[in-house]
Amino acid sequence: MSDDTNNPFLSGNFAPVHEELTVLDLKVTGKVPPDLDGMFIRNGPNPQFPPIKNYHWFEGDGMLHGVRLREGAASYRNRYIRTRGWQAENACGKGLYGSFLDPLNIPTVLRTSWKAVTRRDLMKNTGNTALVYHDGRLLALWEAGEPHEIEIPELKTVGAYRYDGRLKHQFTAHPKVDPDTGEMLLFGYDPFKPLISYSIVNADGQLVSTTRIKVRRPIMMHDFAITPRYTIFMDMPFTFNVMRGLRGQPVIKFEPELGARFGILTRHAKGEDIKWFEVATGFVFHTLNAYEEGDEVVLVACRTDKFPDSFFTPPNSNNGNIIGPEWKPVMYRWRINMTTGAVREEQLDDVACDFPRVNDHFVGKKMRYGYTASLMTGPNALIKYDYEHGHQEFHPHGPNTIGGEGVFVPRPNPKTEDDGWVITYVHDEESNQSELIIIEAADFSAPPVARVQIPVRVPYGFHGAWIAGDILAAKTQ
Repeated sequence: MSDDTNNPFLSGNFAPVHEELTVLDLKVTGKVPPDLDGMFIRNGPNPQFPPIKNYHWFEGDGMLHGVRLREGAASYRNRYIRTRGWQAENACGKGLYGSFLDPLNIPTVLRTSWKAVTRRDLMKNTGNTALVYHDGRLLALWEAGEPHEIEIPELKTVGAYRYDGRLKHQFTAHPKVDPDTGEMLLFGYDPFKPLISYSIVNADGQLVSTTRIKVRRPIMMHDFAITPRYTIFMDMPFTFNVMRGLRGQPVIKFEPELGARFGILTRHAKGEDIKWFEVATGFVFHTLNAYEEGDEVVLVACRTDKFPDSFFTPPNSNNGNIIGPEWKPVMYRWRINMTTGAVREEQLDDVACDFPRVNDHFVGKKMRYGYTASLMTGPNALIKYDYEHGHQEFHPHGPNTIGGEGVFVPRPNPKTEDDGWVITYVHDEESNQSELIIIEAADFSAPPVARVQIPVRVPYGFHGAWIAGDILAAKTQ
């Protein structure tokens, strides 16, 4: 059994909570807007049992934390995502799966392929990363396996969802839903082959096409972007190499000397028709949005020049340094001319931030506003970007308080792009209290209009979603 005391991913507010609760009538400071009707749900890692040896934040079992807001009142529930791996460990009462931080050995490598990993459960699909609602289903996502369907508002796990067997590849944690066509676009990378699989699910929930895209080496591609005509893939040098792992080095490594490029594919074209554009070497975990402007495809994302090797080594060997000072993603913009092939790149500011979001009705369209979270390396805040006027506005969380990704929720019948609220969970490190805060998006730097006290600590997590009240009402009829 591992010694968790020196692992920062298992201490403080990274540490798991094990009790599943349903609590009505939460205490509210301020006033929940009466027209704010729906459920905020956030996904994140929450290990059910202590690790066998090593443990990384990315590996914990998925747990959903949901707050239902209706008629000014708030209720809360949290539920584990009961994946096949979670069920196997729960039945045994202990952890069964190792960590990707564990040293590789030749027998393990010889018997492992991606198909074997999926079939034999040599890696645990935790479902812990993000959420998407499409075709009447809420899916919990983990980029190295299939999604899991979740009943709402109960947050009960239905099971793995494979589109009637048509899903043959991994499912990204960041699919894109076109707000006009209703299509959902997704991809999966292969850590053993230089290959990306790209699929389209139509508005009726049918997986209608899959095409393969060749890349230069096995890479981690966490996110991508879409416009009405194009899909943008990022071939950046965050590489997988099993032989490197056998030499005692990280299997996953950032190799800037290998260069970077973006691939742009007409939405319904075959993978061999992709056009590649060389860009400055760096790495992007998350895109904010993309859109078309004349002959140009414009991509906005949080980009970093470097990515520390320490992020994918056992954290208890890093002297408590969870991320490392080299990782400083900042807001960045690329303009790619589809006629001339010219690429223009521009850093938009120097504020370290990530977890970018836009109003979902503007996915793939030119947007005025975007929202990000500042990183833990500085004063913690949410940030609202105004791309039309080139400035940003901060919503500081206050001393000793750290917040997560901000999700934009439109007001019913909105009059402007930012007519609505931004919602997130925050945690006070001093009092060990978690809250959900509701911010008026058009008055972003003002104090939250409401603070909902959560009756259990909400560990730091990843990505969230808003499910509107009319959808929830239909589910409960």
